[in-house]
Amino acid sequence: MSALVKIRSERDRMSAIERRIADFVLDNAHLMRDYSSQQLANALGISQSSVVKFCQKLGFKGYPDLKLSISEAVVRADNGNGGAPSMANGELHAETIGADLWLRKTEAEEATRLINPPDAVEAAAAAIAAAGKVFIIGLGDDDIHARTLALRLSLLGILTVHNFDPAHMSTSLSATNAGDVLLVFSEQGMQPALYQLCRYASEQHALVITVTRHSSNPLRAHADLPLLVSAHDERPHIAPLLYHSALQHLLDRVFAVLCESDPKRRARLQANLERIQPMAGA
Repeated sequence: MSALVKIRSERDRMSAIERRIADFVLDNAHLMRDYSSQQLANALGISQSSVVKFCQKLGFKGYPDLKLSISEAVVRADNGNGGAPSMANGELHAETIGADLWLRKTEAEEATRLINPPDAVEAAAAAIAAAGKVFIIGLGDDDIHARTLALRLSLLGILTVHNFDPAHMSTSLSATNAGDVLLVFSEQGMQPALYQLCRYASEQHALVITVTRHSSNPLRAHADLPLLVSAHDERPHIAPLLYHSALQHLLDRVFAVLCESDPKRRARLQANLERIQPMAGA
């Protein structure tokens, strides 16, 4: 795992000073080879020992090892193994693009796995399994994953109420009972209408699960169980691909736990798939 992936995955568990170091490193990865530990400390107005402790907390022997790992990640990116693919004779080869995309998706999925440890995934799965009803909402592109998960949960025999309209979802939530779940998808976590739904669900004693980017955002602050996605790329056409890939991998983990933890749910899934297959093929 590269140092940059490790820093992103650990950032939320860092102290305020460590987060300042992490953000500086992530924003200036290409410049780190020219920084000594003292220069980095001076740039941030902190002690050199804070930089060394930061490196050791991430599992590196010291600053030189961290800087080497960052430099290797940057070189891979510049060579097309983690950033924009290189060009040969003015043309981009599909194989190079595909290899780059696969690597970047793998890194995003790994970072997302690290910031959602098994106990977090198991807690989300347990809440969904125990709920009388699971209300699911996502706006815009987020609704793609909301709709897919709603269908998957229905196949397991879990009662789901899916909606992409906050007003309609608000009326649906009036039927919530204690222990029900509201599952909200929002990449940036910035939609006020979704905060209102979370607050209303909490007032109804429902459990709120949010799925957002790994960033500080208002929606995440409203969650009982936040699930987080880590996916970063400077290219605007690649960044959403990484996000959707990492998010789907996260949801697959939740779904797999739901299936593996109860033979009855697996049997119900198989029965439902067999019943609807003729309808799908009609």
